[in-house]
Amino acid sequence: MTENPNLQRALLQRLNELNPISVFDSTKVASIEPGPSCPSQEPLDLSSYPSVTLSSGQKILARLLVGADGLRSPVREFAAIPTRGWDYERQGVVATLKLTPSGFKQDRGDMAIAYQRFLPSGPIAVLALPNDYATLVWSTTPEKAAKLKTLTDEDLVAMINAAFRLGYADLEYLSSLDTGHVEELDWRSRVVGVEEDEGHIPRKVEGVQTGSIASFPLRYRQADTYISSRIALVGDAAHTIHPLAGQGLNMGLADVQSLANAIQYTVRHGGDIGDEMYLERYNGEMWMRNNRMLGVTDKLHKLYRVGWGPLVGLRSVGLKMVDQMGPVKGWLMKQAGGIVP
Repeated sequence: MTENPNLQRALLQRLNELNPISVFDSTKVASIEPGPSCPSQEPLDLSSYPSVTLSSGQKILARLLVGADGLRSPVREFAAIPTRGWDYERQGVVATLKLTPSGFKQDRGDMAIAYQRFLPSGPIAVLALPNDYATLVWSTTPEKAAKLKTLTDEDLVAMINAAFRLGYADLEYLSSLDTGHVEELDWRSRVVGVEEDEGHIPRKVEGVQTGSIASFPLRYRQADTYISSRIALVGDAAHTIHPLAGQGLNMGLADVQSLANAIQYTVRHGGDIGDEMYLERYNGEMWMRNNRMLGVTDKLHKLYRVGWGPLVGLRSVGLKMVDQMGPVKGWLMKQAGGIVP
């Protein structure tokens, strides 16, 4: 994984290398309105241009306004582009974790391994970062998410370690406690005989980075279209996906790459970058591709919410078969990585 501050630092550095580019710091978008109407004799009609007013009072007319402004996108609202979807009635709890330095060795690829376990209330994932750190993404019910956030760091660490090592019944009992998770985990680990199976479970968590714990509601959203006249939506403004496949950022980056290619094509052919005819190259490439990924992730979420015994066994067998089918596994990995359309 690449941490967000590193991505931002690299992007800002690249912006500084490109001239002329204006960056507006410490300011917000106050409003977005249609551009002013011009007399018929004027060579350029600005009424189709979005007019962005900043909190500083400055106005900017855009040939193309890109909405990269999140789930509740003001740009999407201005363009009157509807979205469809639903809430999962789940919360995603995130945190930055410190892992024990013992265990796997770096040369065994531990930094490249992501671990995920599907629990009855939702999946928990630990994604490796450099220097014995990792990112936690734990999807669970709102009630359990609220309780996790109230635990002491020591008890939260115990809950995370238990989630990868104990059975569902043991974990459900730990979830009901308000305190004492460390002692309970130690006792149950001895009774059950938990083995640190190298390669199948992550290294033990030993700490949580101060101030890194947060939560957010999980939703499914897909805009009816990613474009309109002089408007293009990317990232969460265009679509919102369940985090179980870890594809939210990858999909957003793929959006940006596709839109950049469409703009480049338009400029090379002397077109108007805000014209829907040219923007359709981006929409046509990404809408259906993202819709497929949204659909697969949504069905996986629903499949793993079912606790019916025979289905649990069938889905486990199915995943093992996919793991052993090299071409199928490779295709899925390329889809998730955005390598193929």
